[in-house]
Amino acid sequence: MRKSFLALALAALIAGCASTPPPPPTLDLPAATAGDLKLERWWTAFGDPTLDKLVDEALAHNHDIAAAIARVEYGRALVLLAQSDQYPTVDLSVGASRSRSTQVGSNPLPFGFSPLATDLAVGLQASYEADLWGKYRTATAAARRDLMATEFAREGVRTMVEADTARYYFNLLAADVQLQLLEDTLKLRDESVALQKDRYQAGVIGEYDLRTAEAERAAVAGDIAVARRARTEFESALAVLLGRSPREVFAPTIARDVEVARATSVPTLPSGVPSDVLVRRPDIQRAEAQLAAANLRIDVAKADYFPAISLTGNYGTQAGALKILFTGTGVVWGLAASLLQTLIGLKAIEANVDAQTARRNEVLINYVQAVQGAFRDAHDALSANDTTREALAAQSERSSKLQQALELSQLRYTAGYSPYLEVLDAQRQLLQAQTLQIIAARNVRLSLVDFAKAVGGGWEYKTAVVLEQ
Repeated sequence: MRKSFLALALAALIAGCASTPPPPPTLDLPAATAGDLKLERWWTAFGDPTLDKLVDEALAHNHDIAAAIARVEYGRALVLLAQSDQYPTVDLSVGASRSRSTQVGSNPLPFGFSPLATDLAVGLQASYEADLWGKYRTATAAARRDLMATEFAREGVRTMVEADTARYYFNLLAADVQLQLLEDTLKLRDESVALQKDRYQAGVIGEYDLRTAEAERAAVAGDIAVARRARTEFESALAVLLGRSPREVFAPTIARDVEVARATSVPTLPSGVPSDVLVRRPDIQRAEAQLAAANLRIDVAKADYFPAISLTGNYGTQAGALKILFTGTGVVWGLAASLLQTLIGLKAIEANVDAQTARRNEVLINYVQAVQGAFRDAHDALSANDTTREALAAQSERSSKLQQALELSQLRYTAGYSPYLEVLDAQRQLLQAQTLQIIAARNVRLSLVDFAKAVGGGWEYKTAVVLEQ
């Protein structure tokens, strides 16, 4: 009866030490209002083969992704390192010694006794700490969760690189179109200045109209310099994202389709938040894996309260000459077991448990913040999509009306009904409206990029990470 009771007590103690990470906390989430979205390669919805090639190049050569992959390999190595504590260690030892004895006091060495002695030994030494409390199994499980976190972090980097590539590409297209608009406007300003010079020399207009036309021409030239700088900065940023060489970053050559930027049609978004946004977002999955690892490490720390049981053994041969070392006459072996229970250092164990608990609480807050950030990003992206489309429609209508107003002002000026200042004002307003129209079209595309990033598009989230049991 006593043996049965002890066995049951030991089984219950071991079962109590078995660790299963609790699920993440239940949060007050908004109701899902959209179905499952197919966003694994969301950038293809723009119908731009050039963008598709750039994203593929970035995924293949981006250095941030390469560094994230290296961190995953590091995490795999840590899992193997944690697993090694669950198995015995076996070491091969080979030793040789040579010693000389001398006379001690007044006692001479026996006759025929050589003062020189040789000792040769070869053996195997094994040691094993019984994992009765699951300390090392739990540590391995925590390392696996850390590995999952690095894998999700890698997918988060991939998602960011995809979004940033599309973002810089659309900014570059808008800069190209804006620069082209300014260069075309500069040609018109040059023609206007030439015309005003002729009219001024003929005495038709005063110097004020001529200087005003020249000032407007200089303003456009200044805007061209700013637009060129923006375009070169977007090109170099894209070259870095694509993982190109320093020479290509310094003198970037980025292919693009300018007609895409001129077009005002963009893909549409379903309204609402998808039902699986929490599992789509790799940063949320990463935070959840880190939370599970932190919970497991509390159990690892608590396992130090229990005694450690170690088994050691050795087997080998020992002789005084090499020729008889392996004859079997000098076989030596030994077995030993030990139990180590902490008595004085319990405060250190308690401090470690408290430290791991505090770490878990921090990771828990990080998880909640990751979820908050996900729904904030989704909310802002959906709002931006609606408002940018409204702005694009308004700016398109404004550009059309101002084009008509410019034509009327030119007719009124030619007929002598209005001063040249009215024409310049109409030109300025039209240029501003056309610039804002370009920016509005770009912003609509960027809102789609932000939405895809907000809901975790760009990776096969259902099959990307498999937890090894």
